[in-house]
Amino acid sequence: MKINIKNRIEQLRQEINEHNYRYYILTDPAVSDFEYDNLFRELQQLEQEHPELVTQDSPTQRVGAQPVSDFAAVQHEVPMLSLENAFTNEEVFAFDKRISERLETSVPIEYVCEPKLDGLAISLRYEDGIFVQGATRGDGSTGEEITENLRTIATVPLKLRGDHFPKVVDVRGEVFMPKAGFLALNERAQKNNEKIFANPRNAAAGSLRQLDPRITAKRPLALYVYSIGVLEGMKFPETQSEALSLLKSWGFAVNPEISNAKNIRECLDFYERIGKKREKLTYEIDGVVYKVNSITDQNRLGFVSRAPRWAIAHKFPAEQAVTMIEDVEFQVGRTGAVTPVARLKPVFVSGVTVRNATLHNMDEVKRKDIHIGDSVIIQRAGDVIPEVVSVLQEKRPVNAKKIVLPSVCPVCHSNIETIEGEAVARCTGGLFCPAQRKEAIKHFASRRAMDIEGLGEKLVDQLVEAGLVNNPADLYQLTLQQLSSLERMATKSAQNLLDALEKSKKTTLPRFLFSLGIREVGEATAKSLAKYFGDIAPLFSVTDEMLQTIRDVGPVVARYIVAFFNEAHNRKVIDMLMASGIEWKKIEKEERELPLANKTFVLTGTLQHFSREEAKEKLENLGAKVAGSVSAKTSYVVVGEDAGSKLVKAQELGVAIMSEDMFLDFLKNYH
Repeated sequence: MKINIKNRIEQLRQEINEHNYRYYILTDPAVSDFEYDNLFRELQQLEQEHPELVTQDSPTQRVGAQPVSDFAAVQHEVPMLSLENAFTNEEVFAFDKRISERLETSVPIEYVCEPKLDGLAISLRYEDGIFVQGATRGDGSTGEEITENLRTIATVPLKLRGDHFPKVVDVRGEVFMPKAGFLALNERAQKNNEKIFANPRNAAAGSLRQLDPRITAKRPLALYVYSIGVLEGMKFPETQSEALSLLKSWGFAVNPEISNAKNIRECLDFYERIGKKREKLTYEIDGVVYKVNSITDQNRLGFVSRAPRWAIAHKFPAEQAVTMIEDVEFQVGRTGAVTPVARLKPVFVSGVTVRNATLHNMDEVKRKDIHIGDSVIIQRAGDVIPEVVSVLQEKRPVNAKKIVLPSVCPVCHSNIETIEGEAVARCTGGLFCPAQRKEAIKHFASRRAMDIEGLGEKLVDQLVEAGLVNNPADLYQLTLQQLSSLERMATKSAQNLLDALEKSKKTTLPRFLFSLGIREVGEATAKSLAKYFGDIAPLFSVTDEMLQTIRDVGPVVARYIVAFFNEAHNRKVIDMLMASGIEWKKIEKEERELPLANKTFVLTGTLQHFSREEAKEKLENLGAKVAGSVSAKTSYVVVGEDAGSKLVKAQELGVAIMSEDMFLDFLKNYH
């Protein structure tokens, strides 16, 4: 009897999944709502009677799981890149020209054109066809896990269709809230005296970041997918168009407006067509996206500053309004950037009352000749961040005031540094400034810096907000009693953190220099500084000229380093850190060439004997460069378990491949 019930459950799931596909993806339902509801209720009843037969890909699992206390971090195996913007046809033509020049071709480039949805970018991971993890884009490298929330969206397949799917696939897409659903949500909220959302994008983002998935399940969310990030167990599609067809075959919703273009002029024709249809679309868009169709060409073009060279967003003109600048204040960001912000006479733009607008930097202020008291045209750039477009010079009052950059930080009174060629002014009090406090401590404690296990983002927030930690040195003065008094911090957890802090005191000079968060000083530059100086004391009085003789240090980086160590607040914090017991083995200055200099390695798959970071550190200590992608210039690819597209690329290019055992033997040659 049990086997019959099991078969019936499986039959019901297949039928319901098929009806969901026809209803949500094809918009061509095959049964009435009444018939569908009967099938669904029968499945629910059988699963309640036989809970041991419930699976995570069952249609009943969309209703929303129990609330979570927090969102876990998810590291994207392939970064989720952002897009460069174009606002004019000339910028689009320039983009096409750059593509042709980089590919060294005179043949017109074929593109895929798609509407740019105004939603939230997410990734969906499937293993053996089953949805196992979903995450937000986050900063592109690390997002937040929202798996249970994504399960509630009808257009997210819990199980891929068909039987030809890969071992692992990471699908990228955009979650959005259709216009009709947004209006209905706000109407209900108004009746119940609840929060009214400003626009569909805010509503979608807020819905996905609910700690209780049951709330997300009640929100009218939808998904369109647009690319594949990771693919293991089958060949990667040759074109963007083929990738979209493959995604459709697996049961994903792909925007029906997507179209191929034989050249850049056809892209602009698409932009005009979609612009005319914009108001009639059932969802909000703020432009269109052009992507090079050939995946091979995409890989050749690569990316820069977390944006692909092979794609661009052609934005629609933003809605504008006229208002007056009543004052200007300077805000200090978490990385020390000092930004002028205009305080405006309130004005209604794109459905939102705007009171503030960014002026970006002093170069922009001078270029646009902005004064306090000016009447200005403002717009919500990308329909999100208000900015000043231009000044109505004819309306300038006689008492208008020039905007002047302060010489010291408005928060901590450290010097403000401006570097020639750099538009952004910065506070130099990186270890001391309250505006940068949380970011400085998080960076200091991170795995690649001081590696303080257990000191995550939420705990840093708690420590700072409780007034227990004002700079990194304060971490080493924490007591068991102070930590135990924090919310959700038991005595054992508090002691574990104290042990981790004690352990972190034995470090290396490169890690310590990296942990200080000096602008543009990454791990490679920190190693070069450590190798050259051998200790930190010489850096307290170092000059630009001396620094520029060091590998990886140019004039801009040199200025940042000098400015950082010239700031008395920073030197004081470093002295406090050293007094707390932080130490490292002195580095003898070496002039010899390291054995793996000029060699480039790529790591892929899961290594058994050490983490990827440990393997990277071993290679870099021998002079090698460790890259994130395979190219013809790669010397070796080290392959662990479940290696994916990087292994395939290495085989295609004929790059030398090492198993983990071969890699271990290889490292023994240098010990």
